[in-house]
Formats: sequence, structure tokens, C-alpha cells
Amino acid sequence: MAPPHPKPKRILPAATTIEADRVQAVLFDWDGTLLDSYHADSTAYQAMFKKLGIAWGIAELEKHYSPNWHRVYRAAGIPKERWAQADQLWRAAYASLRPALMPGTRRVLRQLAGNYVLGLVTSGNRARVRGQLRKFGFAQVFRAAVFAEDAQQRKPHPAPLKLALVRLQLRADECIYVGDSPEDIEMAHRAGVRAIAVLGPFPNHKRLRAAGASELLESLDELPATLRKMRSAAAKKRRNG
Repeated sequence: MAPPHPKPKRILPAATTIEADRVQAVLFDWDGTLLDSYHADSTAYQAMFKKLGIAWGIAELEKHYSPNWHRVYRAAGIPKERWAQADQLWRAAYASLRPALMPGTRRVLRQLAGNYVLGLVTSGNRARVRGQLRKFGFAQVFRAAVFAEDAQQRKPHPAPLKLALVRLQLRADECIYVGDSPEDIEMAHRAGVRAIAVLGPFPNHKRLRAAGASELLESLDELPATLRKMRSAAAKKRRNG
């Protein structure tokens, strides 16, 4: 999807404070942030649970939902030796579904691409997300993309986001991460990256509001103006010493 990367460099140390007017890249989560995938995701889960004989409905899924689906498997009591089967059943059910983009996704990415490098850090499977990126014409939009298979640890561990920094050859203080889950925000914090939260379709709004993001947006449409405001405030602060 993305062009080949040069030999990765080490991540440069972050500054002690993250100044918005020095930010060069905006990195995004995919599901729930740019893609309105909750209905497809939950439908595939319910089909998988039924095939495995697990008496879970939408209420149980919403209570235990995490972008790290292994946490969902553990909560549902799926033995580890059956996780591969669960993955296969979920993918088979999801394959017939066609989630749409979140409102404003195309417009926001188009606006930001003129001022920032764009990246993607998702818990989604590479084959699935790449296929969706091609479908929506986003195959060349993101300078770097990190998928579930690219890092040994998953969100909220900082490894996926740190890998994206290596691929972009940028410091943590030069990037902002945008996501819709508390795991996104925790990952960003642990990687030293400023985090912006966007309320999305997944059932996590209470926990997301408590996650401590620098900004909490009601919708993705607010992101360009929020970044402009952050950049202007940081530049003014620096001028005033």
C-alpha cells in the first residue's frame, strides 16, 4: 500500500513538551475513527459467537469490547487453541458486509494532506484494511501504515505507534494520533504522542471521555479546525516566551 521505506532509523527522543506548531504528521486509527465499522464488526462477532456456541449477544459484546480482539476472546471464554478458528469465523462473516466511511473522512483527509504527513496505526488485519483502503481510493494517502500483524504487541501497548514513528522517521513530539477508543489514547500517551479523541460508533464513550486525550471531538469534521487552533495557540505561546 505505502511506498517502500528506507532502512528504519531509531526513534529520536521526544521533546519534554509537545508543541502543536511543530507537528508534522497526523496518524489515525481506522475502525471507528475513519471507518464506520461498528455494525459490521459487531455483526461478525455475533455470527462467530453463534458458530462457537457462545451465548453472547450485543450487550455482552458492548460490555467487553476492545480493539484488541484477544481481550474479547478471553472475556467470552474462548480457549486460546480456538482463537485461530474464531478469527476465521469472524473474517468469513465480515467479508459479506460493507461498512462505509465515517462522515467527513474524505474531506478531512484531503484538507490535512496539504499540511501534514498522514499515517495509519490500526488493530485491523492487514488484508482486510488494505482491501478497504483500495476500495475507498486511499491506497496512497498514508505515508506509513501499521497493521495488526506488524507489531508483536497490540493497543494499548505503544509498540504499533512507535513502529509508525520509525517508519516516518519522526519524533513523538512531531506527531499527533487520532483515535476513537481509550486504548488509542493510552497507546499514544505511552508512546509520548499527543492524542486527540473522536467520539465514534463504538460503545466506549464513557471510558473515552475519561482517557485524558488532549482534545475530545464530537465528530471527525472538527479535526482540521482543532489542529489549526492548537497550532496557533502553541505559536503564540512561544512568541510570548
